[in-house]
Amino acid sequence: MIKNDMTTQSRLILSGLIFSTLLIIVIAILAVFNIQNRLNDGYENFGRIISKTLAVETVDLIKDIPKENQYISLKEHSGKILENNDDIAFIEFLDKDGSVIYSSKNDYAKQAKLSTITINSPMITGLLDKKTVGSVSVGLCGGIISKITNTIRTSLILVFIVVWLVFALVILVNSYLTTKELRILKNGVKKISTGEFGHKITDKDVSLEVKQLFESFNDMSHRLHEYEKQNIEHLTLEKNKLEAILMNIANGVVVCNSEDEITLMNYQAQKLLDASEKDLINTKIQNFCDKNGNTCFKTGIKEFKSKKDFSEPSAIDLDINGKVIKTLISKMVQGYIIVLIDITKEAEIDKMRGQFISNVSHELRTPVTVLRTYIDTLYNYGNEFDFDTQKEFIGTINDEIIRLHNLVNDILDFSRWNSDIKLEKDYYNLQEIVENCVKSVEVLAKEKNVIFSVMQEDNLPKVYLNEDSIFRALKNLLSNAIKYSPQNDKIKIKTELARKSGYIQVSVEDHGIGIAPEYQQKIFDRFFRVENDTHTIKGTGLGLHLVKIAIEKHHQGEVFVNSKQNEGSTFGFIIPIEPAEDIIKS
Repeated sequence: MIKNDMTTQSRLILSGLIFSTLLIIVIAILAVFNIQNRLNDGYENFGRIISKTLAVETVDLIKDIPKENQYISLKEHSGKILENNDDIAFIEFLDKDGSVIYSSKNDYAKQAKLSTITINSPMITGLLDKKTVGSVSVGLCGGIISKITNTIRTSLILVFIVVWLVFALVILVNSYLTTKELRILKNGVKKISTGEFGHKITDKDVSLEVKQLFESFNDMSHRLHEYEKQNIEHLTLEKNKLEAILMNIANGVVVCNSEDEITLMNYQAQKLLDASEKDLINTKIQNFCDKNGNTCFKTGIKEFKSKKDFSEPSAIDLDINGKVIKTLISKMVQGYIIVLIDITKEAEIDKMRGQFISNVSHELRTPVTVLRTYIDTLYNYGNEFDFDTQKEFIGTINDEIIRLHNLVNDILDFSRWNSDIKLEKDYYNLQEIVENCVKSVEVLAKEKNVIFSVMQEDNLPKVYLNEDSIFRALKNLLSNAIKYSPQNDKIKIKTELARKSGYIQVSVEDHGIGIAPEYQQKIFDRFFRVENDTHTIKGTGLGLHLVKIAIEKHHQGEVFVNSKQNEGSTFGFIIPIEPAEDIIKS
């Protein structure tokens, strides 16, 4: 209501200013017009005086001069007058017949063009006979009247501007004083509306009625402040506790009202949905789309609303932006709450665990089947075979036993190295370990006619390590390089000081099929294997993961891989030369 009153008053003030401005402008125009007429009349009287004076002077000047000399005398007399008076445009003398005796229009043509007023006066001789001998025409340019008019106009404009400003100032000051109390009350109400309870307004220099209104307002404000004081601390505490829990909870939380509109969400939910709060608040949850354009929650919300029993939350796994999100939807008094749990890693581990079990089962079944077949054949028909055949059977059995032994060792190493056991370490010549490892896989290399190129940097120091775990890790890298290298290939093994100070590096380079970039970050994960048309070599998916555990967990080093598809791969690791705690101290 105050707003409407102020608007009406503003319109009245504006109307008064416009009306007063128009009135002052009209008065100014009328005043200037009246003064201009008075000045014009005076100027014409001035011209008549000049004309009559010239007529009298001219009669006296030419009365004793022959007619033929009058032209010269009048020209000289006129020239002096024109040169000394800028306001006279021209002077023209006529005889009694109306013929021009002399006119300055020819000699002062430019000046004559400025003439705005022309005044004629007769030339009369004597006081008794009063004989008219001719006339004088005087042209005035109005220079004096123009200057006077401009001066008067400017002065009047300044006066009226000052008057208007004073008038406007008086109106504005009066309006300010008149509405001061309303503005004070309006500001007080505004502060109360924004929650500033207890705000008081002063009643200095106000009318009695307004003073009573201010006192009532202050009393109301005080009561609200007391009420707020009793409740706001408790409400604020509960609100802050709720927001703190909600915003810092590890899982994503989305709160929706009964209209399915998102009213609140924490940071983790924004992160999981890959969307900002401002983009989702007040939008319907069913309309949310991930980067692939899928309306992820639409079906789940529909199923949740169709339930009759809401005592248990509805659970559904959703694929959102490539992540597996477990969604729990629970009923509230008005609306519902959605809890988002990222189970992507667990889903991947479950998938890899399934693959691992499948791979291990396959890997175990193969040697067991071969062993059973060969042993059963030897047991039942051994006497029928010659010595070489029996030797060949026994050789195959031995190879399968070694394969089974290595497979079991990988599984045992995975279980043992993942625990927090502390491996015994000492200073060893790493190059000797590399050479022994190369010898241990020469049999595998000969099967594919693969040769090794072993390179070593000079004067390498001994390294503080566990010999068995480093040997196994390096053997895994060499075995993989042999598996994925083509026939008649060369594998390079290089031992050198790492670029990282205090570390030594070992790398194994092959020219095999390589690894796609998207798999290189996961290649050391447990159970992970790349299976495609060109990569079909079976395994448990534990080999490289055991390398990672041995190097990073037990030797505080780092593993790495550089690979290009169809060009080859370089696997390797760096480990500290001295015990890791000594490097940190230095």
